Amino acid sequence: MNSYRPFDPDRPLFSNRCSCGQHASELDHANSLSAKLDAEQQSADFVEASIVKALFPQEDRRRAFLKAVGAGGAMSALSGFLPIGALQAMAQEKAPLEKPDLKIGFIAITCATPLIMADPLGFYKKQGLNVTLNKTAGWALIRDKMLSKEHDASHFLSPMPISMSMGIGSDPTQMRVATIQNVNGQAITLANKHKNNRDPKNWKGMKFAVPFEYSMHNFLLRYYVAQAGLDPDRDIQIRVTPPPEMVANLRAGNIDGFLGPDPFNQRAVYDEVGFIHILTKQIWDGHPCCAFGTSEEFIRKNPNTFAALYRAVLNASTMARDPENRPLIAKVISTPNYLNQPETVVMQVLTGKFADGLGNVQNVPDRIDFNPIPWYSMATWMLTQMQRWGYVKGDVNYKDISEKVFLLTDAKKYMGETGIAIPDQAKSGYKKVKIMGKEFDPSQPAAYLKSFPTNKV
Repeated sequence: MNSYRPFDPDRPLFSNRCSCGQHASELDHANSLSAKLDAEQQSADFVEASIVKALFPQEDRRRAFLKAVGAGGAMSALSGFLPIGALQAMAQEKAPLEKPDLKIGFIAITCATPLIMADPLGFYKKQGLNVTLNKTAGWALIRDKMLSKEHDASHFLSPMPISMSMGIGSDPTQMRVATIQNVNGQAITLANKHKNNRDPKNWKGMKFAVPFEYSMHNFLLRYYVAQAGLDPDRDIQIRVTPPPEMVANLRAGNIDGFLGPDPFNQRAVYDEVGFIHILTKQIWDGHPCCAFGTSEEFIRKNPNTFAALYRAVLNASTMARDPENRPLIAKVISTPNYLNQPETVVMQVLTGKFADGLGNVQNVPDRIDFNPIPWYSMATWMLTQMQRWGYVKGDVNYKDISEKVFLLTDAKKYMGETGIAIPDQAKSGYKKVKIMGKEFDPSQPAAYLKSFPTNKV
């Protein structure tokens, strides 16, 4: 049965209400059912429902027609003059893949959940792809393997494709962000000796680790301490440390804390060497972290392969967003060939029910989420922070860079094909957000940058 049920006169089609009362919209309701179907069936259902919606844009007329002729009669009548089956077949048809065998780099962190789970759960194979996931030691190596074309596509820190495209820290090579891999999902973790030192105003002289200079971790840590009145370049030390080495450095006393990805915040608690001071969602709820992307050259040479890869990752993201699927996902990605972490640690991260190292068990269901939309406004904010801390000198064409690197148009296209709901704000790609109570208006990035008393501009 079509999960959208376009021939049911008693159920709204693509409305803002859900017939079962458990979802934000009828489309979300349908998506929850479609997630259990294979990609071909999802596509067929969506095409059929879209055709019915196009023929009967007014809900009362669709219902009147269906009640007059019945569902069977309606399907027969419409098929008589509209080639629904052929349209569905066209939507399902997969063009020949230019390069079915792919190498994709990743860092062993929960941010890469959709990219990782797509392997053991068969999302790549369903699209005709034979993917080899290459676990990589650090972000500089991720960058270098993409530049040398050793990897076809990659897990990135979301600011990396911007810096690589601009030639900051490497030779300029145009990169593209296909999807945001995760939002939230990070934390500031401190060594146990700092349990009575929770006010960042008192952190002068402390040493912190971040995974890479061009990372949301670096920018969020700088933002957080600067809001407390500290200069992150003078009052604290920030060291680039590969995520797998953060807990060991915390244990050894080489650092006082880190703003890093999970599962290492939770692993520090598990190993009883640190505690979670603050989740980054408390700094900016919904902030981007990691991304999935590739080079402009790869997309140009392999458009069908890129489309198949896009669909695989989007479908994995859809599954990862459903809380009911998180226990299964934790199990399959915890294994040695992927995260190589205790399943209970990964489970605490993905479900949001976790020990914080301070004697509490917290329940934060959106501690991490996997919303794939690559908002232009996200890229614009990153550019303001690159300027703020001196990584970029001079004027910046925010709009041009954001819209060239972040593939929002492609994301909307493939999300539509797979039946994933697209918010109205995504039409422009820009939205206002609040970061520690301060509004960021992406239409005024220069003014936003100048509003900070602490910056290097």
